[in-house]
Amino acid sequence: MDAVRDRIERVFREEQGRVLAALIRVVRDFDLAEDCLHDALLKALEAWPKSGIPDRPAAWLTTTARNRAIDRVRRAKLRETKEPILRELAELKLSSGDDMPELPDDRLRLIFTCCHPALDREAQVALTLRTLGGLTTSEIARAYLVPQATMAQRLVRVKRKIRDAGIPYVVPGSTQLRERLEAVLEVLYLVFNEGYWASEGEALIRQELCAEAIRLARILTEILPLPEPEAEGLLALMLLHDARRPARTNAAGEFVPLAEQDRALWDRSRAEEGHAVLEGALRRAAPGPYLIQAAISALHTQAASAEDTDWPQIMLLYEGLHRLQPTPVVALNHAVAVAMARGPEAGLELLEALEGEGRLSDYQPLYAARADFLRRLGALSLAAGAYRQALELTTHPRQLTYLRGRLSEVEDAKRGSGGPSE
Repeated sequence: MDAVRDRIERVFREEQGRVLAALIRVVRDFDLAEDCLHDALLKALEAWPKSGIPDRPAAWLTTTARNRAIDRVRRAKLRETKEPILRELAELKLSSGDDMPELPDDRLRLIFTCCHPALDREAQVALTLRTLGGLTTSEIARAYLVPQATMAQRLVRVKRKIRDAGIPYVVPGSTQLRERLEAVLEVLYLVFNEGYWASEGEALIRQELCAEAIRLARILTEILPLPEPEAEGLLALMLLHDARRPARTNAAGEFVPLAEQDRALWDRSRAEEGHAVLEGALRRAAPGPYLIQAAISALHTQAASAEDTDWPQIMLLYEGLHRLQPTPVVALNHAVAVAMARGPEAGLELLEALEGEGRLSDYQPLYAARADFLRRLGALSLAAGAYRQALELTTHPRQLTYLRGRLSEVEDAKRGSGGPSE
């Protein structure tokens, strides 16, 4: 029964963005749409273990959630919009049968609704991640390095503002589209990141999120009235990262770091597509943040082995990225590149400066990087301590397995050396 429930929940996570976007378009109320979709999930958990998962689960969920929405609207106090909403909900049945389309426009409308300039930027992105990406409040809070309760309050406020201000559910004209593009790109970037390195759940990679972010990025580049290099840069970045996905986990689903990956498993056709998109974008504009990150990923995919990687060039690219985005996470990535290009001691010096700022005090990758630098320097006792700090901040089971393995290796090396090593 647990296996069936896990399959149902996986299907739900894969399909909920499509269904929720269609519901929100009609009812124009985020909370109502989410409640009706939640009710549909509960009915699926009750019905599907007996009848089996339908061939078209999105159609089943849409129909069930739509019927629930009709009931809720009928019971609501009479208002001007009640009858038009009921008519549209009835018509929604036409798009929930066996020929149900992909509805890319609905999902793009949802993104652009959430990314309206009347809303606070962080709230724009967080709400889109919650509704379209299906990320939990805790996942979004971790992405922004804020407490879960704080993020929950922000989500409530922004949904209320969209409802009260009557923000339209439309893809804007070309001028307004450009105004919202930066936020839309950030949404797609974060959806892909959550898919590429999941913060919750059993699997390290949520392939459905990666695929959805890439699909929407493709559509976005197609609907823009003129080529937008940063949109193309983001698409290239996703493609180049996704090309390495088949080698990021082993047969047991455990994490395999970049340096240890079997590069024969990389998807070369996807990498070639990413390179082509990147080269086209670079011919049109000076590099922005997404183009720089895509260029970094391109250098990784071009290297025949970890030893052949052009780390000095990657280090310089991260310096350029940090000038455009002087965030602590970019600074951490720069420190890792410095450690690879100039040695772990140079990287450790930069990490110590970052730790002194205190902005990444609860950020697990900081301690994992510190542990790796210390291990490479032979400071095994200090490395073990850093691995323990990283483990304390880790919740994902796959990451826990990897870090415990590294800690065990360091402790074995300490015992083999005959005593503590500092």
